Amino acid sequence: MKYIHSPEWTRTTHSLIEGLGFSHIPTERITVFKSQGSNSRRVIARIHTMPKIIQLGTNSPPFYAIELVSERFDRQDEEEQIKTLIHELLHVPHSFNGGFRGHKHYVNHATVETVYRQWKERSRITTP
Repeated sequence: MKYIHSPEWTRTTHSLIEGLGFSHIPTERITVFKSQGSNSRRVIARIHTMPKIIQLGTNSPPFYAIELVSERFDRQDEEEQIKTLIHELLHVPHSFNGGFRGHKHYVNHATVETVYRQWKERSRITTP
């Protein structure tokens, strides 16, 4: 598996964070990588964080990295790519403590669609 930092998708993610008002996510504590060579069949993207013991051992605040699986993410159209990023951002809890929100009660298709529509509406208002 090969990981390549993606400044372009990191910028897009930071813009989404700001545009959606996700003020609980400090943009300097999240980055995006593209991966190549994944054996997973259905994964488009995933979000990672440092284990709590590493955070404590290094006296570091939480940090999140979004992995975009190139083999699947690159095949998506722009709308689906944005929805994928929103999906991953929704996993970050409001406490920004290094944990994750689960799929069962919060990170699901309906929530992603609602947040995407909000983002589209906000970006329409702010774009001349």
